[in-house]
Amino acid sequence: MPGQALAHAVVWSVTALATLGVLLRPWRLPEATWPVVGALLLMAGALLPLPAAWHAVAQGTDVYLFLVGMMLLAELARREGLFDWLAALAARRAGGSASRLFDLVYLVGIVVTMLLSNDATAVVLTPAVYAVARAARAPPLPYLYICAFIANAASFLLPISNPANLVVFDAHLPPLGAWLARFALPSLVAIVMTYGVLRVAQRRNLDAELASAVPVLVLGPGGRVAAGGIVATAAVLLVASARGMTLGLPTFAAGSLSVLVALWRARQPPWPLLRGISWGVLPLVAGLFALVAAVQRTGLLMSLGTLLRQAATHTPGATWMVGISTALACNVANNLPVALVAGGVLHAPPALPASVVSVLLVAVDLGPNLSVTGSLATILWLVALRREGAHVGGWQFLRLGACVMFPALMAALAALSWTAR
Repeated sequence: MPGQALAHAVVWSVTALATLGVLLRPWRLPEATWPVVGALLLMAGALLPLPAAWHAVAQGTDVYLFLVGMMLLAELARREGLFDWLAALAARRAGGSASRLFDLVYLVGIVVTMLLSNDATAVVLTPAVYAVARAARAPPLPYLYICAFIANAASFLLPISNPANLVVFDAHLPPLGAWLARFALPSLVAIVMTYGVLRVAQRRNLDAELASAVPVLVLGPGGRVAAGGIVATAAVLLVASARGMTLGLPTFAAGSLSVLVALWRARQPPWPLLRGISWGVLPLVAGLFALVAAVQRTGLLMSLGTLLRQAATHTPGATWMVGISTALACNVANNLPVALVAGGVLHAPPALPASVVSVLLVAVDLGPNLSVTGSLATILWLVALRREGAHVGGWQFLRLGACVMFPALMAALAALSWTAR
């Protein structure tokens, strides 16, 4: 029907423009402006009914709780000097070597992503790395780029390393042993390849001598509470993942408890800490969920899922093309909705081969390294940068992302093929 076709075209156009707004940030308006305005326009035009929009926003409750918990921990760590303390230690450990500092930040990024998830790397590690660069009197961007790229490159080391992993597999999540047998080598290859490309791309910034005589401050009680809260949160997430629980509520509880303990010890009110949190992240995520719901109502995602299944099951040698196409799609529609589509395709009968499932997961996790709109972690990274006074443009990131993502993706897919033999 012509009317229906026009309505679908409007939904797709508004969604595309909203995504472009997040990427380009016209007039320096916050990223959340564009998904929220896009969703409101679709609701005003009766293209997204209010109940459907509310249902879509409510579906993200676990994500909101996870983000709030992590942001509480990050702001507590910032205010209590944990980041500055860690920064001084890292700068002294680097011994004035920019290359050694780069390697140290990269290793820490792997560990944080593996145990706390890629979103935590963006929220918690980014301000810490900025503090490290400042303490060492180093240009911050080479080290800040690590936070963005390792957040995705290391995000399939463990099931909890990326919320998209849980979305893709849903109730069919493999046991940890089977997960490692399938993904350990591709993950290692992706991490090494990403490291190599980043080192080459930033080589001119890694020759300078850095400050090494950095005084290490005494970490106060509040900083120790923040550090304990981050470690406890990592343990809680591992236990929750092993028991098949959602991760949002445990993370929120751990972050809230850490803040309450720190504030109680210092006899301080919570308002200054709460004002320091980037609350604009929540409407950004809610707007993205609403736009995805609108696109789903047009049937586009279902059609893409059908094409994906047909390509994976009926076209010889199409597995790699499925992986590359999925990786690119993550940068158009964000990897969370793409993960939802992939999960729906995977769990609808007939079952897809395990090799195809693995390719889809790697593409959903690694593909977002191409652009700033590819994953929530990268968007959170941009927000964290802005809070520190740094700025990376969408096209600037895209140029580097194209150099980083494609080699890592192809190497990871090759490793998957070798593992499946």
